[in-house]
Amino acid sequence: MGRSSKDKRDIYYRLAKEEGWRARSAFKLLQLDEEFNLFKGVSRAVDLCAAPGSWSQVLSRKLRGKDKSEEVKIVAVDLQAMAPLPAQEIIRHFEGQSADLVVCDGAPDVTGLHDVDEYIQAQLLLAALNITTHVLKPGGNFVAKIFRGKDVTLLYSQLKIFFSSVTCAKPRSSRNSSIEAFVVCQNYSPPEGYVPNMSNPLLDHSYDVDFNQLEGPNRIIVPFLACGDLSAFDSDRTYPLQLDSSKEYQYLPPTQPPIRPPYQQACQLRKNNLLAKEDSPSGALDDSLSALDLKSTDTNTATQGTTD
Repeated sequence: MGRSSKDKRDIYYRLAKEEGWRARSAFKLLQLDEEFNLFKGVSRAVDLCAAPGSWSQVLSRKLRGKDKSEEVKIVAVDLQAMAPLPAQEIIRHFEGQSADLVVCDGAPDVTGLHDVDEYIQAQLLLAALNITTHVLKPGGNFVAKIFRGKDVTLLYSQLKIFFSSVTCAKPRSSRNSSIEAFVVCQNYSPPEGYVPNMSNPLLDHSYDVDFNQLEGPNRIIVPFLACGDLSAFDSDRTYPLQLDSSKEYQYLPPTQPPIRPPYQQACQLRKNNLLAKEDSPSGALDDSLSALDLKSTDTNTATQGTTD
């Protein structure tokens, strides 16, 4: 398979490169904004789990515009390495003011065990919510990724405590085969007297069967909304490389290759012909490894893909 095969199989991956986005996930936030008008009146935004930076790119382009307004401030936060964005506002704080919008596209490295993945994602979402209660102003909005599993009602109930409106949305750029969706929480209004505290979890860890059976007024039914024009590209469909007959297809590399991918060491070993062989003593391999500089950021060692 050639390096253009993914351009054919994933239209949003291809469009992301053509439009200069760091990842195809940029279209998810753009389509959510089209439906909910998330960026109206926003001058201070926080992007949690920001790497590789596609959502921060969207915030920067949409909020700052071509005039590069100095009044708009964006803070991007992530534990992973992320290439700096060309905007000083990314690394500045809000000088004591609360944020108008908090977004989080974070997700765990999925294991394929759905119950485990859904639980970890739920805890990640709740951690993002806990941070949000510290930085979001009353009336502000919160957008985060969610995995729609059997216990998702419990999460909706937690979110409804802090926001008057909670909607589960599925952008058209999100694959139909994925349980991924996004909760759009509007009008932040915490309970009277609530004091944010990072040491207190928002969700009880008693995951027994009876605890999760929410009934009556405690059971929250959150509307589900599919976002995006029906005429837009289908994320699960394969498209020809020649979309426009008047424009010849040209392969483009990713806008921002991964900085420290988990497979970087394997790529370095392969490049230097140091992968373990049956007749190779382990001692010689260890000596060779110690001589390698595995912190190289040579883009040739990175895959030609971007994160989702």
